[in-house]
Amino acid sequence: MADRVHPSHSPSVSADSQPPSPQDSPVVPKPPSPPSPEKPVPPPGTYVIKIPKDQVYRVPPPENARRYDQYARRKHRRSRCCCCFCWLIGILFILVVLLAIAAGVLYLVFRPEAPKYSIENITVRGINLTSPSSVAAISPEFNVTVKADNPNDKIGIRYLKDSSAEVFYKDARLCNGALPAFYQPSNNVTVFGTALRGDGIELRSEDRRALLEAQTKRRVPLTVRIRAPVKIKVGSIRTWKITVKVNCDVTVNELTAQAKIVSKRCTYDVDLW
Repeated sequence: MADRVHPSHSPSVSADSQPPSPQDSPVVPKPPSPPSPEKPVPPPGTYVIKIPKDQVYRVPPPENARRYDQYARRKHRRSRCCCCFCWLIGILFILVVLLAIAAGVLYLVFRPEAPKYSIENITVRGINLTSPSSVAAISPEFNVTVKADNPNDKIGIRYLKDSSAEVFYKDARLCNGALPAFYQPSNNVTVFGTALRGDGIELRSEDRRALLEAQTKRRVPLTVRIRAPVKIKVGSIRTWKITVKVNCDVTVNELTAQAKIVSKRCTYDVDLW
């Protein structure tokens, strides 16, 4: 039988060499955990709304179907009105462009020029400013000779009825009458006379004195106003009725049948409608 070998005596283990027990180990504080990051805060006035996908409707729910139908009808009506308005604006624009082109072509073809008017002669009767009565009524008669010059090559002018001619001293109308109706061809100068009469015209005392003083100075200012409806004739085409307005400032040396024109200046305007 083999001999049993016993281990040699081992040194005793001191208390200092023994590992410390968990109860005896000092407690080491854990470092503080970093604060959890806060959720981002949306800026003021901004809201994020999450809607479940099963609640997103492609068609309105039954309780809003009527409201949706009304909105759809109004939208369709507005779109149709807008379309009609756009069509109307487009048609009007095309008409304006066509009219402008036609007017430009007519101007280039006919080269229209404005007619010219002037007062050639005035004779006066029936004005007696030396009457002893300062408020006596007068009944003047004026014979006015007018010259109308149509310088156009291819345009004629037809003077219609319902014209008017008046003679004023300042704001006081002395007489009135009408022009003759006639046709004036192209490149034509027409001289015509018209008789104007006033009946029972009462002048204010200051107008009577001013008129007497002007006659003494042999410079009596008068105003002749003519309104003549005409139609322009271009070839076989006639325009609508146009009103020609002529205003002439005429100065005569006296208010008699032998009156002579000292100065004159005429302007004219046209009413197309």
